[in-house]
Amino acid sequence: MKLTNTIFSGALCAALLTSAASAETLRWANVGDILTLDPYAHTESGTSSFLHHIYEPLVRRDAELKFEPALALTWEVIEPTRVRFTLREGVTFHDGAPFTSADVVASVTRLTHPDARARGNLAGVARAEAVDDYTVDLVLNAPDPLLINKLTGVFIMDEEWLVANDATLPGNTTTGVVTYASDHANGTGPFMLESRQPDARTVLTANPDWWDTPIHNLTRIEFLPINSDATRVSALLSGEVDVITPSPLQDTERLEAAEGVTPLQNPSLRTIMFGLNVARDELHGGPNGGTNPLRDVRVREALWRAIDMEAINSRVMRGKARIAGSIIAPPVPGYEAETDVKPDYDVEAAKALLAEAGYPDGFATNLDCTNDRYINDEEICLAIASMWAGIGVDVELTAQTRSNHFPKVDRGETDIYMIGWATLPAMDGFSPLSQMLATREGDYGGNNPNGYSNPRVDEITVMAASEVDNDKRIALIEEAIQIARDEIAYIPLHQQPLSWAARDNVEIIQFPDNYFRAWHYRVN
Repeated sequence: MKLTNTIFSGALCAALLTSAASAETLRWANVGDILTLDPYAHTESGTSSFLHHIYEPLVRRDAELKFEPALALTWEVIEPTRVRFTLREGVTFHDGAPFTSADVVASVTRLTHPDARARGNLAGVARAEAVDDYTVDLVLNAPDPLLINKLTGVFIMDEEWLVANDATLPGNTTTGVVTYASDHANGTGPFMLESRQPDARTVLTANPDWWDTPIHNLTRIEFLPINSDATRVSALLSGEVDVITPSPLQDTERLEAAEGVTPLQNPSLRTIMFGLNVARDELHGGPNGGTNPLRDVRVREALWRAIDMEAINSRVMRGKARIAGSIIAPPVPGYEAETDVKPDYDVEAAKALLAEAGYPDGFATNLDCTNDRYINDEEICLAIASMWAGIGVDVELTAQTRSNHFPKVDRGETDIYMIGWATLPAMDGFSPLSQMLATREGDYGGNNPNGYSNPRVDEITVMAASEVDNDKRIALIEEAIQIARDEIAYIPLHQQPLSWAARDNVEIIQFPDNYFRAWHYRVN
């Protein structure tokens, strides 16, 4: 087993050498940096969580994750394929420009552009049409029962700002396209961008002209990417930061015993899993007789059976994870307990399956993982690589930052790769169906670089997208997820816990979607 590891840089040291912050400054240390400031250039929920402080959607989720008006006051279905939104008047962007329907039209046009990485967030929307300055219609290709769900993740940008800065076309973290919006920002949200130093520090200041009545008392947010678990915990204990995300599970008891800090742990919607590249003729990891072993479902089952998730949960996750057999978590619409069953851990059965598939001596493969995105991500991959070695699978493991990992995955340059999916922004089983299981084509399959393709799953995706009878829609999603489970399109591992820690003077809400919504927080 070979290991390539991208090590966290020394930029952290400079980031932590700060003067004492005021009581209204929230210092937030995260395991990694955001990918971009362009909300349409990525599909990474950690980045979206941060950008939600700067940019706002038409509809947002409240403290209980229910829908509430944001930049749109009301919405109604005018026709089955036309939804009208009445916009909030008197809202301004951070540069003082007024928010109008022209900004919604420009944002929808930019997001639905074929080069927008996040275009799948508005799958099924044909265009936006301005009715007047504060009324806009979204025209759909077909009725969409999840339109409002999707819109909670669609941030509105300023048309004039985009035009003035030659950024009307979207950036893309996968293809490397960078625009002015990649490292500058101008939203309507509760906080404004003051400065950004990638991999070191990003600073936001409170928007004094925000349209909403603030619950928070923050004047400033300092966002510090700190890859090292030990350094992140030390910074919290010493008072250099106020909140850490995530909090290492192995330090839970230490933090519980420490004065002035509290660990926060709750169930999460996010399922951690492995994607398997079935598109390539031969794997990157080495020659395997001119074939790709991962195309054989017996090989995929062998890999799954060779993973001792009980051991990983006990030793790596400290018993805090929920072992999964399905790609979606129990609270998500479309979840079915019958699908949430993993095969028994059985090394001998795994070896027999490999032999039956024509690989009695195993094969060579790459395994790509993050080291700054999920809880104990690199440790999980190291453990599984060792387990696979026990059935003759020679693993070359690369553990690297999310900024390098996800573009590599999107380009299909991997054999097996780690991914976490929390069904955002829809919080519905249609999210993995349309983005992870559907064949990559047009608006669908944006997060399916694997080459997985099943005609029935594609048919179900189209049907479920416009099925307004919720019972029928859920039944379709359940069928598709069962097909993917039977074919082992992905290897589910577990639902990771939400694990944060904060100083006791911080009033904070831990949301099940793992979004950080500081406009609900206070520093006392």
